[in-house]
Amino acid sequence: MAVNYSAKEEADGHPSGGVGVPGGAAVGGGSGGAGKTRKPDNTAFKQQRLPAWQPILTAGTVLPAFFIIGLIFIPIGIGIFVTSNNIREYEIDYTGTDPSSPCFKCLNVSWDSIPPCTCTINFTLEHSFESNVFMYYGLSNFYQNHRRYVKSRDDSQLNGDNSSLLNPSKECEPYRTNEDKPIAPCGAIANSMFNDTLELYRIDNDTRIPITLIKKGIAWWTDKNVKFRNPTGDGNNLTALFQGTTKPVNWPKPVYMLDSEPDNNGFINEDFIVWMRTAALPTFRKLYRLIERKDNMQPTLQAGKYSLDIAYNYPVHSFDGRKRMILSTISWMGGKNPFLGIAYITVGSICFFLGVVLLIIHHKYGNRNTSADIPN
Repeated sequence: MAVNYSAKEEADGHPSGGVGVPGGAAVGGGSGGAGKTRKPDNTAFKQQRLPAWQPILTAGTVLPAFFIIGLIFIPIGIGIFVTSNNIREYEIDYTGTDPSSPCFKCLNVSWDSIPPCTCTINFTLEHSFESNVFMYYGLSNFYQNHRRYVKSRDDSQLNGDNSSLLNPSKECEPYRTNEDKPIAPCGAIANSMFNDTLELYRIDNDTRIPITLIKKGIAWWTDKNVKFRNPTGDGNNLTALFQGTTKPVNWPKPVYMLDSEPDNNGFINEDFIVWMRTAALPTFRKLYRLIERKDNMQPTLQAGKYSLDIAYNYPVHSFDGRKRMILSTISWMGGKNPFLGIAYITVGSICFFLGVVLLIIHHKYGNRNTSADIPN
């Protein structure tokens, strides 16, 4: 038996009628109307009639692009690299692992050492620091990017919410409560806050002249004024505001005694705010103090002898960590970072080199007839 389909039925993917079989039965036909069609709608998008543009890569377009990228990136990279190298930077490792180090006696210090271990490191600056100087503390082998560590905080509590102050988030466990009292601030980040004290002196004729270190203006404006706030109430009496809470386990004193100035105490203490902005890498530095230039005729830090007094409170030897003090100036691009300039120079050089190679290949082989003769 021959069965004929119409053109429309074949396009739809099925016939409209049934296939005859002995006994008069029908197979494939629907009892009610035609089946669903799989034919796309007759629109410009579904029928792929939208206008399109496809670039044709020729030697006349590719080669100039390589040379332009190279000629732009190489000067930018050189400028960034030279600017980075012009930044003055001096670094002191005061961990004390070397027995000859003045801080070796403090290597195994604990969080609650009373009185704190102190040490002094003398050093010499070979070159003057002309502009404002930024003092950083640096830590190595300290993983602030651990998932549980990053989550161990209560942002509502840090934002001054009174209910969260007395009932911290469970994310702060096991640093949520201590002796049945809520910890303020709670969490592992706050509990491990860096608490070494650094003081800088210039030595002039065996006389130690203290360098003024500014402790305000080191935190981000949004952190200081938006994300971190003390609990609401009498702002001048932080002891009453934090009543009913206790200090973190590793802290020597409660949060309302971090500073004597009300606008830099409690949750809005800038040293605390800087520490709470976690680092992405295990070796990092955080801003500790500012040294402002007072006289345009004199450098901020003259070349000569200096001494660094350290109250060694922060233990790092147990996890093979390292501690550093860094003095650095900045430029329009920030601190010292030669990587960006090297990256620009590398990419520009590769593009320029590829442009030359492709130009030679095009000049040598571009005019040949690349079409092959196909035998009959």
